[in-house]
Amino acid sequence: MRRIAVCPGSFDPVTLGHLDIIQRASKLFDKVIVLISVNAAKKPSFSSTERVMMIQQVTKDLDNVVIDILDGLLADYVRDVGAIAIVKGLRAVSDFEYEFQMALANKKLYAGAETVFLTTTAENMYLSSSVVKQIAYFGGDISHFVPVEILGDIQDRLMQEKGVKHEY
Repeated sequence: MRRIAVCPGSFDPVTLGHLDIIQRASKLFDKVIVLISVNAAKKPSFSSTERVMMIQQVTKDLDNVVIDILDGLLADYVRDVGAIAIVKGLRAVSDFEYEFQMALANKKLYAGAETVFLTTTAENMYLSSSVVKQIAYFGGDISHFVPVEILGDIQDRLMQEKGVKHEY
């Protein structure tokens, strides 16, 4: 039996913190599905397809990682793919409160999956897609926060949203 885990998130854009959690999960499970979740309450900077391509690019060396898109209930998806775990990264105690509520709700909807929390590394405790977007919006250097393979794509898009053409 293969141990399949689902690692859900918006990944808008994917950060080094996300990549760290994905890499670590790939060592714990036979297969990790990085699941781009659609959040109707948010307007993403990158389309789901663009996020898939960015994550594929930065995880290409991880043979047991695949990427998918979800527009529905996570618990249903986990059950449908036969996953045994939902992997979530935690940066701080404030993350735990929300993620714990979600874990309980998912367990109630589908008892067959456990939520596994991986704590972030110290250097990624403050890092989120929102922080990356905010720094980039004001012209700050995001090279320490996102994978180098997709840095230019992220800078171009976020500067485009502001209406500024980025020069290299």
